[in-house]
Amino acid sequence: MKLMRAPNVLIGQHWINVLSAAGISCELHNRYLNGALGEIPAEQCAPELWLVDERDEMLARKLIDAASNGPAAGTPPWRCHQCGEILEAQFTVCWQCGTARDPLDG
Repeated sequence: MKLMRAPNVLIGQHWINVLSAAGISCELHNRYLNGALGEIPAEQCAPELWLVDERDEMLARKLIDAASNGPAAGTPPWRCHQCGEILEAQFTVCWQCGTARDPLDG
C-alpha cells in the first residue's frame, strides 16, 4: 500500500529507518528515478513509501509525523525500558544502552 511521497531520497530513507525500528515493514520506491527527471514528470520521480501491511498505516503516519516535526513543546521525558535511563523527548534511542524508545511512549 502506498503511504506517501517523500520530498527526497534522504528523508524517505530516514522515514524507512524510523518505521523499521518500530517493526513496520515498508519499502522505498523510486529511489533512483531522480535521474529521469525531465523525461518523466517530477511527481512520478519522487521517492514513495510503501507499507507491506496496510494495517500499519495509522501508526506509520504518527511515527513519520513525529520524526518530521519532533516532539511537541512540553513533551515529557521518557524512561528507557531496558536500563531505566531518563531521556529528553527528542531522543529516540537511549544513549546509555542503545535501546530504541517504544513507539507507544510518544
